[in-house]
Amino acid sequence: MLTSKVAKRYAQGLLDFTNESGETAAVFSEMKDVVKLMAQSVDLNKFFQTPYIDSKKKIEVAHEIFKSLSLTSQNMIKLVIRQGRETQLKNIAQEYINKVEDVNGVQRITLTTATSLSKENIDQILRSTDLVKAGSNFDLKVNVNPAILGGYVLRVGDQQIDASVKTKLTQVKKDFQLN
Repeated sequence: MLTSKVAKRYAQGLLDFTNESGETAAVFSEMKDVVKLMAQSVDLNKFFQTPYIDSKKKIEVAHEIFKSLSLTSQNMIKLVIRQGRETQLKNIAQEYINKVEDVNGVQRITLTTATSLSKENIDQILRSTDLVKAGSNFDLKVNVNPAILGGYVLRVGDQQIDASVKTKLTQVKKDFQLN
């Protein structure tokens, strides 16, 4: 998923501020909560996306919803709403999380398989590639997509290994069409 320039800029500004104030760890945890809440609440997303509700009302509601967050996080959310970027709130929070993980050397790994795999199978796939740095921290997300038919698609950062049956069948089909 591509992240907007808006989300990247707000996240970078928040990261710069939290690095200076020493609040990076606390805000990191709070941004995870914001992402989780925004992902779970369809009504909250609709509320923020509604253009005819003025920003003051949105700020009041956001203050009530996020009152347990630190003053830094609350102020960032207010700023985002005041600037008319509330539809980007989840993306900004996710981008902040990504930036903090990048600074801490955490690799983001996505493994897509046709069926659910055991922990041992997942570990074996991760060990079989040189994309995953040995001994490094990583954030693993496992997706199940029956459309790939079998095998797996491993994405580490911006690199990808596609060992899916669907891709191999598509390649065979393409080879037959050429000959």
